Amino acid sequence: MAADVSVRMGAREWALLLVLSMLWGGSFFFAKVAIAEVPPFTVVLGRVGFAAVALLIAVHAAGERLPTDGQLWLAFLAMGALNNLIPFSLIFWGQTRIGSGLASILNATTPLWTVLLASVLTVDERLNASRLAGVVAGLAGVAVMLGPAAIAGIGQDLTAQVAMLAAAVSYALAGIFGRRFRSMRVSPLVTATGQVTATTLMMLPLVLIVDQPWKLPMPGHASWAAILGLALLCTALAYVIYFRILAAAGATNLLLVTFLIPVSAVLLGSQILGERLDLWQFAGMGLIGLGLAAIDGRLIGLLRRTAIAAA
Repeated sequence: MAADVSVRMGAREWALLLVLSMLWGGSFFFAKVAIAEVPPFTVVLGRVGFAAVALLIAVHAAGERLPTDGQLWLAFLAMGALNNLIPFSLIFWGQTRIGSGLASILNATTPLWTVLLASVLTVDERLNASRLAGVVAGLAGVAVMLGPAAIAGIGQDLTAQVAMLAAAVSYALAGIFGRRFRSMRVSPLVTATGQVTATTLMMLPLVLIVDQPWKLPMPGHASWAAILGLALLCTALAYVIYFRILAAAGATNLLLVTFLIPVSAVLLGSQILGERLDLWQFAGMGLIGLGLAAIDGRLIGLLRRTAIAAA
C-alpha cells in the first residue's frame, strides 16, 4: 500500500472552490422554483439535457472531440449515475418534503462521507485526526450558521432526510470515482460533457415512463428560467470547474465546497438582497473556516512548528 499523501490546494484551487460554491449555492433556490411546477425527474432531465447541449457546443468551439472508446463511456455512465442521476433525483424529491435549510445541512455531510470512504477506497487521501476534526467543525458551522429553524425539522420526515443523506453519499462516491479521468488523460471540459451527456441518455427513458411530460401543463417563465439556471450555471459551468479541482486537489478537498455553499448563499443574500446577517451566522462561518483550515493542514502544521520552535 502506498504511503499517505497530503493533497493540498493552492490559491487557484481555493478561488475555483469559492466560485463553485456560489454556482451550487444557487442550485437549491433554482430547484425550489422549478419543482413547484415540474416533477423532479423532469427537472433533472432539463438540467442535464440543456447542460449537455451547452457543453457539446463548448467542446466543438474549443477544438476538442468526445471520445469513442467504449470503456471511457462506461466510466461516463457510472460517473453520471453517481454524480447526477442519483443525487439530483433524491435531492429534488427531498426538497418537495423538507426545507432548503435542512437540505443544505444534510448535503453538507458530503465531506464527512468522502473522508470516511476515501480512507478505505484510496491510498492517498487517508483519514487522520486533523481531517476528521475539520469535517466535524465544518458540519457544525453549517448547522450553526443556518440557525435553529433549519434543524427544527430533523426527524419529522425521515424518508426525505434519508434520501438527502443518500445523495451526499453518492456525491462522495462520485468524487472518489472521478479521480480516474485524470489518469485517462481526459480534459475537464470533455469529462464534464461526457458525464452530463451520459446522464441525459439514462434520464430520458425514466422521464418518459414515470413523468410522461407530454401530459404535464406547460410550466411558466419562472420555472423555465430556473431550469436554464440549473443547466447552464449550476451544471455546465460548475462541472468544468469541478473536474479541474478534482484533478488538481483530490476528492476530499473538492467536496469541501458543500461547507461553502451555505456561506455563499448567505453572503449573496446579504449583498444582493440586503438581508441582515445575524451573530450566529458569523459564528457558523468562523467554525467553517476552522474546519477548512484543519482539513487543509497547513495552518495546523504552522502552529505545530511554531510551538516546537518555542519549546
